[in-house]
Formats: sequence, C-alpha cells, structure tokens
Amino acid sequence: MTKLQLLYPLGLGLGGPFCFINFCRRGFQTIPLSGGASPAKMSTEFYSFGPYKIDPKEVFYSTPLSYAMVNLRPVVPGHVLVCPRREVKRFADLTVEETQDLWLTAQKIGGRLECFHKASSLTFTIQDGPKAGQTVPHVHIHILPRKDGDFERNDEIYDEM
Repeated sequence: MTKLQLLYPLGLGLGGPFCFINFCRRGFQTIPLSGGASPAKMSTEFYSFGPYKIDPKEVFYSTPLSYAMVNLRPVVPGHVLVCPRREVKRFADLTVEETQDLWLTAQKIGGRLECFHKASSLTFTIQDGPKAGQTVPHVHIHILPRKDGDFERNDEIYDEM
C-alpha cells in the first residue's frame, strides 16, 4: 500500500462530506473523518455484484441507489466500476431513478479520478449483455482515466476490457 492519502469530498454513505482515501495496490480505502456508519452496520452490510458479495471496505463511494469500487482487473490506473445497488442484469431494466443516479455518480467520480490521475480524458463504458462482453451479470459502468500514450491505438482499450 502506498502512503498517499488525500482529503477528498465524497458525500453520501461514507461519513459525511470529507473522507481520507488511501490509494493502494488493491484500490481505494476510505476512512471517515467524523460520524459515518457504525462499525456494526459496516460489518453486516454487503453489496451484491452479480453472484459476488462485495465487502463494504471495497466500496469507496455510495448513494442510496449506487456504489463505486475499484476494478479488480484494472485496464489502466484508476479503473473503477459504478454499479446500481439493486442487482440488475441489463441496462434497460434499471428504473429511471437508478439510471439517473448511476450516471450522476459516474460523472462525479469520473471528474475526481481525472483530476487525481492527471488524465486528459475519461472512457465511460457499459458492456450490456454477454455478447457485448459483460462477464458479471450486474449492470456496471467502467470509468477509465485516459492519458496520452496509454494505448498505441486509442481503441485498443476495448480489446483489454
């Protein structure tokens, strides 16, 4: 784990408007500065990601309808996933509220990732269904901070996903 910590405004679900975030090899780890969820709640609440249970410690941002976590197989540094809390296999099956919250969450996190990673652009992508490359049957948006030269040909990123 790197020792890099920064004060970062995150918002809902993580102890108020400011949290410390540790950036480490496995991803983000949040440490609330004040308030926050009780230890009992944090230890019993799990997020689902298709057939997988995600420990709350792996989630660095959440709203009542969405959550974000670091991709365990990142294509580029800073590659994260934004998912609806409700397990939904296909994008068209999200409610209007879930769709709005998912994209607003992706927008907020994307801007912060771009700044932190000193990227010049972002790739937002959804693989909607097995034939589109979706390997976990749970809607999720990939957010990838992009820099000059991260791939020889820009579209090679899609081969890596």
